[in-house]
Amino acid sequence: MENIQSLIYGFHVALTVQNLIAAVFGGVMGLIVGAMPGLGSLTGVALLLPLTFKMEPTTGIIMLAAIYYANMYGGSFSAILLNIPGDSPAVMTALDGYPLSKNGKAGKALFAANISSFIGGTIGIIILTMVGPALAKVGLAFGPAEQAALILFALTSIGWLLGDAPLKGLLTTSFGLLLATIGVDLQLGSIRYTFGSINLLSGVTFIPLVIGMFGFSQVMDMMINRKNFNEIATTKLTIKESMLTFSELKGILPTIFRSGFLGNFVGLLPGAGATTGSFLSYILEKKVGRDRANLGTGSLSGVAAAESANNAAAAGAFAPLLALGIPGSGTAAVLLGGLMMWGLRPGPLLFKEAPDFVWGLIASMYVGNIIVVILALAIIPFVVNILRVPLSIMAPLVAVVCIVGSYSVNNSMFDVWFMIGSGVIAYLFNVYDYPVAPLLLAFVLAPRFEQSIRQAFEISNGSAIIFFKSPIALTFIILIVVFVLSPIIMKMFKKNGKEA
Repeated sequence: MENIQSLIYGFHVALTVQNLIAAVFGGVMGLIVGAMPGLGSLTGVALLLPLTFKMEPTTGIIMLAAIYYANMYGGSFSAILLNIPGDSPAVMTALDGYPLSKNGKAGKALFAANISSFIGGTIGIIILTMVGPALAKVGLAFGPAEQAALILFALTSIGWLLGDAPLKGLLTTSFGLLLATIGVDLQLGSIRYTFGSINLLSGVTFIPLVIGMFGFSQVMDMMINRKNFNEIATTKLTIKESMLTFSELKGILPTIFRSGFLGNFVGLLPGAGATTGSFLSYILEKKVGRDRANLGTGSLSGVAAAESANNAAAAGAFAPLLALGIPGSGTAAVLLGGLMMWGLRPGPLLFKEAPDFVWGLIASMYVGNIIVVILALAIIPFVVNILRVPLSIMAPLVAVVCIVGSYSVNNSMFDVWFMIGSGVIAYLFNVYDYPVAPLLLAFVLAPRFEQSIRQAFEISNGSAIIFFKSPIALTFIILIVVFVLSPIIMKMFKKNGKEA
């Protein structure tokens, strides 16, 4: 009850003219930054942080927070329309969003993405309002051993994405793990697999890899298989034509709520972030979803799972940030720097010492989420026109976007050449039916797994008993064993059934 009263007070703060303007400006900038490959929420918040120096702290954080969660909306636009994820959380959105666009359902895919983002974000904000400080303590229960077990569980679950060719999927997964080990080992300081290149000392950059594997491979496909793309024609769409039918909305609602809760939980974990949340939610949907057989071929459920999760994770990241001063992602780390710049000390006392700031921010997230979804839905008929651009113009434009997006990450031509190389590899993978999703999932999760498992062994002086002392870690280990053995057990049951 006390939290509800505080939230009502927060709305008085959030609904002032200057804070509303800040939320609208942040929402618009977040949509633009999210839709532009190579930028992402971290870059957007970092670039616009200096604009808040002379603002009131509450106004400044409202604008930066709006950029963060609006970025999750924006990333889906380029992922669905061009097969180029605007930011890493939108990688899973592209798996189903772009096939829907090719089937003439771009408007429905965008509508499903935005509605899922809105509901997922709202779930995250409501949970933050009700039990934010308490949930932050739950996040603290996940130490290195627990996080290592969780990530190993996710890596084990990659099998759910492999489809009918497990050997091919395992090969691409291994390739992703190999790419993740390139660079300087941060624990030992040794150099791994750089082949003497100084450009690889910091490891493989995720954005050029994703842009190449989704965007540039798509350019190659456009040029080689022109007939398939010339057949894609989109009539002028209206918002009404983009809206989901009642049965379509009813079909994805369970996915939205399921992914929203999972994404919010992942957002609480330090270092996990929205990217991990969208990956794990997509994996869960692949296992338990009603439309799991069609995931990866153009399913609204796949779009809903990814978008609901990454928005809920973005909201969840604010719980450890405000209540404990622990950033859950790179973007949250920049926001933490902003809080310290304004003289605020995140922690359990922040809710009592600066209620204007905390509850004004939380209330603004409700308002900002509504503003952003209205803006995102309103521009669907305009952005879908991208699909009506002739192939002779579209292919060079997409190629330019890929090059600019890759170069803008580190201002390096090496990233551009790496993007092109990864695009060629991804195109060959697609030709010979090797799935790309397991590669990207392994690449994202492997560094965090390596760091967590090393920290766990350092704490236990090299003893593996640490993974069995923790109830959380032990639970995940049991689940890993169950999922690894379940295909063998099921096969035995089927064999015995046939013999009977």
